[in-house]
Amino acid sequence: MKLVVLGLSLSSSWGNGHATTYRALLKAFAARGHDVLFFERDVPWYARQRDLADPDWCRLAFYADLADLDRWASELANADAVIVGSYVPEGVAVGRWAQRHARGAVAFYDIDTPVTLANLARGHFEYLSPDLIPGYDLYLSFTGGPTLARLEREFGSPAARALYCSVDADAYRPADVPKRWDLSYLGTYSPDRQPTLDRLLLTPARAQPHRRFVVAGPQYPDDIDWPGNVERIDHLAPADHAAFYTASRWALNVTRADMIAAGWSPSVRLFEAAACATPIISDVWDGLDTLFQPGHEIILARDGGDVIAALDGADASAIGEAARVRALAAHAATHRAAELERYLGEAASYRDRADAEAA
Repeated sequence: MKLVVLGLSLSSSWGNGHATTYRALLKAFAARGHDVLFFERDVPWYARQRDLADPDWCRLAFYADLADLDRWASELANADAVIVGSYVPEGVAVGRWAQRHARGAVAFYDIDTPVTLANLARGHFEYLSPDLIPGYDLYLSFTGGPTLARLEREFGSPAARALYCSVDADAYRPADVPKRWDLSYLGTYSPDRQPTLDRLLLTPARAQPHRRFVVAGPQYPDDIDWPGNVERIDHLAPADHAAFYTASRWALNVTRADMIAAGWSPSVRLFEAAACATPIISDVWDGLDTLFQPGHEIILARDGGDVIAALDGADASAIGEAARVRALAAHAATHRAAELERYLGEAASYRDRADAEAA
C-alpha cells in the first residue's frame, strides 16, 4: 500500500505529542511492507527543534504553504490511501485539497478528538469543519467508546474507528539507570491539565519534602511556584524518554479536561511509561480500566492523598512489570499498525462500493 500522511509534525517532538505517535505508528506500518510519505508544514518553531529530520522508514517532505502543496498533487492521486491529521495548519483547506485530489481512501486522524468536538461545538473550525467529516471515508479517533457512535450519528462519518496511540517497543524499554525521582511527569504545559498536576504532584511534593519529583516539558509559565524538591526539565527529546521513565519510581499520567469528559482517551505517555516497566499513577476517567487493570497494572488517584499512599505502600515493581506485559501485548505500535491496515482496507472497500453505486 502507498500511504500519504499530512500531519502536524514528524520531524519535531517539541511541544507536541503528535510526532512520537506518528513515528511509532508509521514505522510499524512501513515494517509491514507499505510505502509511506509524510508531509509536514515547514514552520520555524519545529524547524529549530527537529530531532528526526531524515527517517529511514518513510519519506519526509516539507511544504511552505497551501500553494506549495499543489506540486505534490500527483502523489495523492497515486496513493492507495491518504490521511490528514488534526492540528495541521490550515487543516480545513488541506482537508479539502486532499479530498479533491485523492483517488484512494481518505481518512482523518484525530489525535485530539475531544478537543476537536469541543471546538466544533463552539464554531471554531481551525483544522476540521463539520462539512468535511462526511467527505472522509474514515475517521480515525484517539478517543474510543461512545464518541465513535456520535461521530457517525451526529456528524455523518461513514466509519469512525478508535486508533489509540501506541508505543515503539524497540525504543521504550527499561534502561540501565539508577532511580533519581520518586514521581515524574512528562508533558507540555496545558492550562486545563495544570490543576490536576498541582493536586497530584505539587501537593504531595509540598507534603513530603524528603521525596524527589520532576516535571519535564516546555511552555510552563514563569509564575508557577515549584516546590524546592521538584526538578524542572524544559524539554526532553524522545531518545531520552526511556531513561527518564526508568529513573522514576513512579510516573504520573495527567489527562486534559475534554478528554476526561469523553473518556476512552489514553495519552501516549501512558503506554511509553508502561513499556519501560515504570508503574503509573493516573487521574481517573471512563475507559481507563479497559486499557490497564486498576490496582494491578495501574494506580488511580483522585487527590494528593491517593498519590502519597501509592508512594508509601504500593508494590511498585510488580505493578510496573504487569503494566509492561499489558502494554507490549495490547498497545505496541505493531498492533496499531495492523489495525490501521485493516481500517484502511475497509475504507477502500467502502469507497469502491460508493463509487460503483454512483456510477
